[in-house]
Amino acid sequence: MTAPKCTVGDLALFGGAPTFGEILHVGRPNLGDRARLMTRIDDILDRRWLTNDGRYVQELEGELQRRLGVKHCIATCNATIGLELAVRALELRGEVIVPSLTFVATAHVLQWQGITPVFCDVSPHTLTLDPERVEELVSPRTTGILAVHLWGRPADVDALVEIAERRRLGLLFDAAHAFACTTRRRMIGGFGDAEVFSFHATKFFNTFEGGAIATNDDGLARTLRLMRNFGFSDYDSVVSLGTNAKMSEVAAAMGLTGLESLDDFIAVNRRNYDAYRHGLEGVPGVEVLGYDEKEENNYQYVVLEIDREIAGIGRDDVMKVLWAENVRARRYFYPGCHRMEPYRSIRPGDGERLPVTERVLDRVLTLPTGTALGYDEVLRTCELIRFVVGHGSEIHRRLDRTGGAR
Repeated sequence: MTAPKCTVGDLALFGGAPTFGEILHVGRPNLGDRARLMTRIDDILDRRWLTNDGRYVQELEGELQRRLGVKHCIATCNATIGLELAVRALELRGEVIVPSLTFVATAHVLQWQGITPVFCDVSPHTLTLDPERVEELVSPRTTGILAVHLWGRPADVDALVEIAERRRLGLLFDAAHAFACTTRRRMIGGFGDAEVFSFHATKFFNTFEGGAIATNDDGLARTLRLMRNFGFSDYDSVVSLGTNAKMSEVAAAMGLTGLESLDDFIAVNRRNYDAYRHGLEGVPGVEVLGYDEKEENNYQYVVLEIDREIAGIGRDDVMKVLWAENVRARRYFYPGCHRMEPYRSIRPGDGERLPVTERVLDRVLTLPTGTALGYDEVLRTCELIRFVVGHGSEIHRRLDRTGGAR
């Protein structure tokens, strides 16, 4: 692959035209068959049953249970509320161990309920919770572990289950990125006490906005269903505290339609991922994070790790150029939960015990993918990154002179 035949001055950041006329986004929604979706929506309107555990929500839950190989799947209005329900249903309190390398909602669901999120470092190999560090952080106030399957890369399930059982802790998995992924040849969804998926519009499989809690625990599932609907056990019988966490029928219809195209979505993601890996092979200081080829994955995230010392240009400068060229790459999950409010004010020194997290947060960059992205656009993005790294020193100096962020 050859670099674009241009000079640094041709870059949009320095006065040239953007490489792409249309903006390329991370997380642009995948859409299934519109005709099938509209047929379902017409049926919903004809039935005049728009929410409250209707036909399509029940059908979606059944399909998800089958695909995930779990006994129960409780659809929710979003994954954040799903996590909140699971945390409350397990009666977690005190302290819960959680990574800082995650979307801030993972920590917020704990803090929101008066639970202290104790940030734990991640393994340099998996970038998910490091079980050895987890063990060190367990205290008399610890009641649970909330692990994250980051970018579809599974957490160390076996080690975390062993710690949770031995220490008698609740164990939840934030599986927002991990729908249709496996670990140990089993679909993610049935590990720990429960796993929570996100079906937000930015996920490769979406229900417009939504989520689901998967569990094999019959009692926990009953509690979650009560909590999801204000604690109603029957038409006019409230037997517990609850909230409104229900998924709408239209959202479920979108989900059922998306499931019919799921293999196509994954195939496009895999094609793009392979094209990025090939296109960026050999670029100094730039590594495309890999996936375990023995396992299934949704390939939703194409994640670069950029080593400034080798590449000659830092992650932030690369991102600044890409944005100017209409490639909206993202710094997931910069700057880290521990550096966000309210956590940085509550415990300003947390970063000192998160060395791997700190390093990763300053190096990773996710690239656009999905069905809205053409194969040629992937190749041109690779050419652009090659060019930027190849002229890193000059771009860095120009950004310095113009006050550009690094």
